[in-house]
Amino acid sequence: MDQDAQRPDGKPVSPVYSLREQTADRRLTDSSTATPATQYRTYKRRWFGLIQLVLMNIVVSWCWLSYAPVADKSATYYGVSNNDINWISIAFFFAFVVATVPAIIALHRSPRIAIISSALLMLIGNWIRYAGSKDRAGGQYSYAMAGTIVIGLAQPFVLGAPSAYSDLWFTTRGRLAATAVTSLANPFGSALGQLINPLWVSSVGDVSNMVLYVAIIASAACVPALAIPARPPSPPGPTGETPKIKLRSSARAILSSLELWLMLLPFFVFVGFFNSFNSLLNQILVPYGFTDDEAGIGGAVSIAVGIICAAITSPIIARTHSLILSIKILIPVLGLSYLVLLWMPETHAAAGVAGPYVIMAILGASSFSLVPVALEFLTEVSHPLGPEVTSTVAWAGGQIFGAVFLIIGNHLVDGDAANPPRNMKRYLIFQAVVSMVVVPVPLMLGLFGRKDKIILRRFKGDTAGLESIHSNA
Repeated sequence: MDQDAQRPDGKPVSPVYSLREQTADRRLTDSSTATPATQYRTYKRRWFGLIQLVLMNIVVSWCWLSYAPVADKSATYYGVSNNDINWISIAFFFAFVVATVPAIIALHRSPRIAIISSALLMLIGNWIRYAGSKDRAGGQYSYAMAGTIVIGLAQPFVLGAPSAYSDLWFTTRGRLAATAVTSLANPFGSALGQLINPLWVSSVGDVSNMVLYVAIIASAACVPALAIPARPPSPPGPTGETPKIKLRSSARAILSSLELWLMLLPFFVFVGFFNSFNSLLNQILVPYGFTDDEAGIGGAVSIAVGIICAAITSPIIARTHSLILSIKILIPVLGLSYLVLLWMPETHAAAGVAGPYVIMAILGASSFSLVPVALEFLTEVSHPLGPEVTSTVAWAGGQIFGAVFLIIGNHLVDGDAANPPRNMKRYLIFQAVVSMVVVPVPLMLGLFGRKDKIILRRFKGDTAGLESIHSNA
């Protein structure tokens, strides 16, 4: 590439701003290309795919949290320790990482291919788990582990799909909401697992029925994936015609963009803490006198409040295009929530569940409002990099951090002589410190003369293309 090459706005070419993007920009600004004959539209069939993606993100997360909400009974049922039950979640996270590259390739070709692949893996994994859990007298831990690993391989195909699917089927006005609905379905599945699984398991033998019920629900959600539409006959907007950067060049583009990493790093950390905290929630709260049901309800409250807040904030942020401002507000709130959470479990004796529930609700509200905003920001500033690349990399990093945090959590459990016995105060301290350390990172977006690096490129391309069409109409 010529070193003197310039963008249409006069800025020097950046590593992410590739030759393909320059070609795309010329297409969007050249009146001979953007003519009144160009037809952009949306299709009602997109809602079927959206609903299917929501269902599959719900069940894959529910499958992940099958055992953690009833960790003690699950450990007894399989004849293992609580630490071994935690390793099921850790294996799930690492399986996600193993399948990351195949998921990106599948999503790059077509979200439909990725969604069907995920459905098949989820079906196989769930019934492997049940094959080792048919006997109420006790189950086979190896089957539970193997089945969960297969389900973990399924997750990146659907968790990385929302940004790619919304980019393919929705207009600028609807993308953030579509990404929010499908992305937040995943933690909603976690809430269902935390709330419902303890109700199903009143005795050790009930773990067998729980595994069966989850398998049936997952199967019912996965089968319709075969009917999901591949791609719209015509794109929803001008950037739908923009050639995406080839996958071989994507890694270099991500590594060379400081702005992407200023968002990816906190995303990794906070997704990792969400995953590890939910996996360890019972073990964090029960030593202080909480029951399994109270711990599960606390997790469900966090997720339910988060989903409601995200449903309110996402349309507002989409209309105002205030992605960066939202990030700089939400992440400090998120960090402070983890800091205050440090002291909440020990308030149970004096105030019951009120303290932890309030902080977990704030934690959920800030976390869930942030997720779609962060994913859309990554897509916007990296355009024309495929949205499936940044979103899947973001989630994969979150899974790696979640696995690492879980392993650390296993080593930060106090002994039987502690007060209270087996408490996880040291893990909560670790969680609070790391959260506060990472808070300043995204606050640097747009500073130090780099404001031009955080332009919402995809939005700019769509509006420029439509204005060009209207001026020629």
